[in-house]
Amino acid sequence: MAAHLKKRVYEEFSKVVQIPHEEAPAKKLRLSKPSKSAALHIDLCKATNSTDALQYLLQFARKPVEAESVEGVIRILLEHYYKENDNSVRLKIASLLGLLSKTRGFSPDCIFDDAINTLSNENSHQVLAQLLDTLLVIGTQLPESPAVRLRLTEVAYKHLSDTHFGVRNKCLQLLGGLGVVDAPLGKDSEGPSSSSAGAVREVQTIISDYFSDQDPRVRTAALKAMLQLHERGMKIHQIIYEQACRLLSDDYEQVRSAAVQMVWVLSQLYPESIVPIPSSNEEIRLVDDAFGKISHMVSDGSWMVRVQAAKTLGSMLQVSPHFLEQTLDKKLMSDLRRKRTAHERAKELFASGEFSSGRKWADDAPKEKLDTNTVSLIASGACGAFVHGLEDEMFEVRIAAVEALCQLARSSPSFAEKCLDFLVDMFNDEIEEVRLQSIHVLREISTHITLREDQLDTVLAVLEDSSRDIREALHELLCYTNVSTKECIQLALLELLKNLNKYPTDRNSVWKCLKFLGSRHPTLVLPLVPELLSTHPYFDTPEPDMDDPAYIAVLVLVFNAAKSCPTMPALFSDHTFRHYAYLRDSLSHLVPPLRLPGRKQVYSLDSVDSGAGSGSVESAQVFLQQSLHRVSTIQNLETPGAQDLLDFTIRDLQRLGELQTELAGAADFCATFLRCQLLLMKALQDKLWNTAVPLCLKQNVTATAAAQQIVEETYKLEFLYSGLESRQVATIHHVRLQAKALQLILTARTRQGVDPLVSSEKFLQEVESFQRQFLSELPHLQDSFVEKLLELMPRLSSCKPVELVKILQATLRQSGLPQLRLPERVHRATATILEPTGESDNPLRFTTGLVLALDIDATLEHVQNPQNTVKVQVLYPDGQSHVIHPKPADFRKPGPDRHRLITQVYLSHSAWTEPSQIEVRLLLAYSSASSSLPSRTKLGWSDSFDGLPPPEPAVEGTIPFSKPVKVYIMPKPARR
Repeated sequence: MAAHLKKRVYEEFSKVVQIPHEEAPAKKLRLSKPSKSAALHIDLCKATNSTDALQYLLQFARKPVEAESVEGVIRILLEHYYKENDNSVRLKIASLLGLLSKTRGFSPDCIFDDAINTLSNENSHQVLAQLLDTLLVIGTQLPESPAVRLRLTEVAYKHLSDTHFGVRNKCLQLLGGLGVVDAPLGKDSEGPSSSSAGAVREVQTIISDYFSDQDPRVRTAALKAMLQLHERGMKIHQIIYEQACRLLSDDYEQVRSAAVQMVWVLSQLYPESIVPIPSSNEEIRLVDDAFGKISHMVSDGSWMVRVQAAKTLGSMLQVSPHFLEQTLDKKLMSDLRRKRTAHERAKELFASGEFSSGRKWADDAPKEKLDTNTVSLIASGACGAFVHGLEDEMFEVRIAAVEALCQLARSSPSFAEKCLDFLVDMFNDEIEEVRLQSIHVLREISTHITLREDQLDTVLAVLEDSSRDIREALHELLCYTNVSTKECIQLALLELLKNLNKYPTDRNSVWKCLKFLGSRHPTLVLPLVPELLSTHPYFDTPEPDMDDPAYIAVLVLVFNAAKSCPTMPALFSDHTFRHYAYLRDSLSHLVPPLRLPGRKQVYSLDSVDSGAGSGSVESAQVFLQQSLHRVSTIQNLETPGAQDLLDFTIRDLQRLGELQTELAGAADFCATFLRCQLLLMKALQDKLWNTAVPLCLKQNVTATAAAQQIVEETYKLEFLYSGLESRQVATIHHVRLQAKALQLILTARTRQGVDPLVSSEKFLQEVESFQRQFLSELPHLQDSFVEKLLELMPRLSSCKPVELVKILQATLRQSGLPQLRLPERVHRATATILEPTGESDNPLRFTTGLVLALDIDATLEHVQNPQNTVKVQVLYPDGQSHVIHPKPADFRKPGPDRHRLITQVYLSHSAWTEPSQIEVRLLLAYSSASSSLPSRTKLGWSDSFDGLPPPEPAVEGTIPFSKPVKVYIMPKPARR
């Protein structure tokens, strides 16, 4: 009865208001999380004492806070702040205010006034300092507002007179971080207003007043605040220079360290300004005076100040040459003192009317009294500054001094020659890092210097070092160093051959060193050729062994010198020409092409030599572009002709990459991309799709394999090549999308694999992901597969899997070939395993169950982040495969885009009856998450990803990018 009555009332009410059932508004539900402010209020209300309140606040600090709840939380914290008497609780609340102000999505302008009001009644110095720090955070978070900055500056001025050092520190930080930098224009807009200019002067004047504060922490904060003003664009006044120089002799190292930075900044701002020398009538440039004062700090009592002073000297490139050279001499330079000419002295004597009578001893002696401090225009500490730095007891100071010498020597060839002896002496340092750094420095300035025989002798002594890094760095140095005499060449060759004998693993590095040594000094090698090759004008000498690495090293030196010395081949014997032909084929990267008169064409490689110029590179680039343009017209050809064109183009590009190493990366990239298109074209042949499935099972298997190969090739294109732009990555993903569509079609046709509904939904998600990721590149993919899919997307989302497969099949066969546009630089990641060579037939024997350490030495080219991506794979004869992750310390970086991997791989296996080969190769690991997923950022106080779409599972894999090396091993059974 009650239900019937309710129904009648509802019908009568509907007639009165005339609301149709269709338009009745539906109820909307909104899920909301409990307010953080309410929870905090309840917790703080439950606190009976300050200890409980502090505990609640500590627990609250560990929880994330949403941006919309921040203001309410801050209000409750402020309310409790005014009620709380305990300093520790108020300090924690002040700290939380600063942390909450950094919450992403929250603008702290609504709490700005409240935060300032908390300062008025605060008596605790620690809490006051924390509140000022919170104001600094709020001011940094707010946009550039002159009113806010002016108010915060006034707050800082007000509390600068506080007796606590922490409060003064925070006030100075406020002035440095938020002080007025740009003087705004006046009302007439004709220039800076006088009040604003006064504010600029006032900020610097007030901060500089605290350079003489009684607390060293405040003096340090004042210097750092002034430096911060400079970083924000304010030009520091030159008057600060004198105050900063006085602080160089402060008792505290933090003050001296900041003063060194301030003196350097002013020397860069006013390098040509003239400053007087104390106790003298002389004047010098400010940059020279600053250089002398910072040089004095190289002898400071604190090693950290010494390091900073040495590093700072290296960036003062405007200093005068005579001041610069004085840093290498411990003696005072009296010549730097300005002397009067004889005419000036005679004129002064005549004007005074006094002449020597000879009656008094030394009555004609100069009346000028010389002070020892004024003998040199530079302070005595600056004399020999780098000598002191290079002899310092702390190796960090020595490294800093070596680096500073490098920077100054690169800009001054004369200084480079003078500091050469000092750098060579550092080769004997007790610390390996110092020796290595000095070798690298000498390598950088090698264009300005020529080594004498005594210097070269000191340099070559380092080849005895047990560190492989040191020896290889020295080989690199010798590649780019000039020597003065043929005795130097002979000495270098002798020491390198000793190195080769003592450390056979240095073979490739020594050969490369001799290659450059010969090509740089052909005239010095020429008189040594008969001795080096053991030739005689009358007698036949025995033919040396070509398996001897030392003989190959000598030939590499001679042949590279012969390239620039046409008279040298006349000194070769018959077997030398044969050895040249052999080495030219086996070690073509070390032996250059030579024009050998009177020999067969096999020795005369004029065609290679003439094709190595820059013009051939330009013509190769033109050929590459023409090949890509020719392929773009493939739509107008029938299927057999299109496939033939792709075959020929791929073959041409592969050959181009072999001939032109500079274009090898681009040519390989294009060839791989076109190979994917060729595989896709063969998989979409009419014969396959117009026949019933049971009648073409073999073709289905071939197409499935082709689709899988295309997917693998696209991952190679994306992760094996560097220098790609967004357009090329979009094109690669487009080809991968086509291959996955083909896989979906083949799976549906053969009724194998996963549920077609699941596969269809996953494919549509990938299409949407492609659209989000490459939205800006879609205009460049006109008439492509993905463009047609996006047009049909509303239909695809609602259709059945069977219909989806039919649409995909039709779209895939009708879509055109995407146009490939190459960027300026494309490089392929390559790896070459130097050790083991795989040439030895002697097996490496070890006991079964134990391990064998196999040394791996490989060079890596154009590999991004090799510490995380490069792995070593060992493949055993029984099919087992082990993947080893090298340690980050196993990687070296000898040059740009070059890395060196020197590591050990531990092998173990059960007993074998005879030696067998294992394969060692390098793999490049990749993950699709590293390139496609956006980087996550912190939301609020912690990582909170509520509401974000779940990330797609990352596809991970490895790509072999080195030739495998085979090594014989023999696990022996253990003796009992």
